[in-house]
Amino acid sequence: MSDRRPPQPVTIEDIRAAALRLEGRIDRTPMHHSRTLSKATGIDVWVKYENQQLTGAFKERGALNRLLQLNESERTRGVIAASAGNHAQALAHHAQVLGVPATIVMPRATPHVKVEQTRSRGATIVLEGDTFDDAYAHAIKLRDEQNLVFVHPFDDAAVIAGQGTAALEMLESAPDLDVLVIPIGGGGLISGMAIAAKAVKPEIRIIGVESSMYPSFESRTRNEKCTTGGQTIAEGIAVKAVGELPFALAASLIDEIILIDEPGFEQAIALYVTAEKTVAEGAGAATLAALLVAPEKFAGKKVGIVLSGGNIDTRVLASVLERSLVREGRIAILRFIGDDRPGILATVTRIIGDKGGNILEVEHHRMTLQAPIKGVEFDIKIETRDAQHTAEIIAALQDAGYEARCL
Repeated sequence: MSDRRPPQPVTIEDIRAAALRLEGRIDRTPMHHSRTLSKATGIDVWVKYENQQLTGAFKERGALNRLLQLNESERTRGVIAASAGNHAQALAHHAQVLGVPATIVMPRATPHVKVEQTRSRGATIVLEGDTFDDAYAHAIKLRDEQNLVFVHPFDDAAVIAGQGTAALEMLESAPDLDVLVIPIGGGGLISGMAIAAKAVKPEIRIIGVESSMYPSFESRTRNEKCTTGGQTIAEGIAVKAVGELPFALAASLIDEIILIDEPGFEQAIALYVTAEKTVAEGAGAATLAALLVAPEKFAGKKVGIVLSGGNIDTRVLASVLERSLVREGRIAILRFIGDDRPGILATVTRIIGDKGGNILEVEHHRMTLQAPIKGVEFDIKIETRDAQHTAEIIAALQDAGYEARCL
């Protein structure tokens, strides 16, 4: 996307050295051709399952590579990071294995389960500030006060080199890939992987994927002011400003960036569960979302995508799956107004049952002004085979004199 090639503080040799350091210390995650996703997208899809790392995400690669390069003095003093996500758990776990003291600063609003998961891996937890920026500033303060080593989640050469090992593994497993699709948050993963992939196979295309709410990398490539913000299910790539080093490394190596809206992330998460029987967090599903929203960009290509993490809250996952059923027309809420008399609900439910619908919930609204004084408004949530089946049930209710509509 740019002809300017900056000096390279991270090289293919650095990434290959990182791969040797990491060998036997982290999982070499599976890389498979997905027949189900290929059929669903019409694209030849290969998936790198980084959600199968011990802590559930690719972050172990960079964190461990950085820890393994500490000198004896640094190992004794310990490391510190600011994170409420996958970097925190990866750094805490591998620091504990190596006997390196680790401190993680998290915003006070970090969910309790994430705090405890990180603490259980041996880290000292400090809760500080209302935002990540507050936690980051406090981590820098503690670094200076306690002479600790700060391990940045993406703006660090050793971390970037570690992340790049994922591309080496992908091209070893499938050397004839035409395209790599990689999520972009702070830029550590895509910069490391792009360096490795272009060194091994210069003609390969690198496609980055960002949340449309946080397009920090794309905006910077266009020299545009970046407006970020909002609640996204892809919080792992919800970064307000891409890292300086990742941008310098990757800007000339990325061929295109695709922006994803929230429905795209949800659709990809649901497809991973239903088609691949695996769990992806929002950021982890970003690369599949890119294939779903822009399939024309990958037509006729052999495409490798990174499922970068699977640490999604179970309640959020349940909501995504239910919303997916709503989008497919397999769950619908039917509303109609009827007389407030005995037997009307029994009649309606019989019609729905006779047509093969499954009733999940029923609500009465007697106080709504949309219904006459002697009437009642009903909302009935039903489960059906598909949108056509839902339409057949609505038609049957209307034929019986109930003016039902789908909300």
